[in-house]
Amino acid sequence: MPESVQPESVPSESGQPESVQLGTALPAAVLFDMDGTLVDTEQLWWQTAAEIAEELHHPLTDRDAPEVLGQAVEHTAAHLHRVSGTTLSEAELAARLGESFAGKVAAETVPRPGALALLASLRDARVPTALVSASPRRVVDLVLSAIGRDWFAVTLAAEDTPRTKPAPDPYLAAAELLGLDPALCVAVEDTPTGVASAAGAGCAVLAVPSTATPMPDGERITLLASLEQADLVLLGKLTAAPAV
Repeated sequence: MPESVQPESVPSESGQPESVQLGTALPAAVLFDMDGTLVDTEQLWWQTAAEIAEELHHPLTDRDAPEVLGQAVEHTAAHLHRVSGTTLSEAELAARLGESFAGKVAAETVPRPGALALLASLRDARVPTALVSASPRRVVDLVLSAIGRDWFAVTLAAEDTPRTKPAPDPYLAAAELLGLDPALCVAVEDTPTGVASAAGAGCAVLAVPSTATPMPDGERITLLASLEQADLVLLGKLTAAPAV
C-alpha cells in the first residue's frame, strides 16, 4: 500500500511556518517521478529492455523509445512480445525485465544532478513531497534505500493505482493522499509519458528530460535542462497562475 505520513508545518520563532518566512509563494507540494528524474536509472531501464530485446532478435531503435522510456514493466513487456513474436508470455517477459532492472538499480543507483539539493530545500521550506513512480514497489524500495525514505511524505509505485502512467491516476492518488488539489502541486518528470500523466491530473509540470525525446507542449509545462536550475522561487511561480 502507498506510504502516507501527513507532513507538519513547523512554526518558526515568529509562530509562522518556515515556508511563509521565505517571502515567496510556494507550491502546495512537489510530486517527483523517480527513474530518470531523481535517480539516473532511465538508461538502466533502456539497457535492460535492450538486452532482452536482443535475445528476442529485435534490436531496439528510437522507434521503440515511446514503448520503453517512462513506461511500466508490463507495458514494455507487452511491446516486446508484440514486436518480436516470441513464444514467451508477456508475464514471463515482465518477470525477466523486472529481475534484471532491479539488479541493475541495486548496483548502480546514482542521484541526478541537483536532485538531493532540491529535496533538501523543499524539506527546509516545509513543502511536502511525494515520490510517484511507474516502477514496481521493489525497485522503488531499492532506490529509497539508496537515497533515503525520509524525503517523502508519500510514495507510490506501479502497483498502488489501478492504472499507471501515462494515465493520471498516480498523480491524482498522490495529491489525494496529501489532501491537496493537484492544480496546486508541481510534478517533476523526465519523459513524455510522465508529463502526460501529471498534466492529465491537473498538476503544473516541470519537465527535465533525461533523453532527447521531445516533450509535449502546454501552458503549465515548463522545460529545464537540469534540476540544478530548479529552486523554490521557480517552483512557486509554476503554481502561482490559475490553472487553465
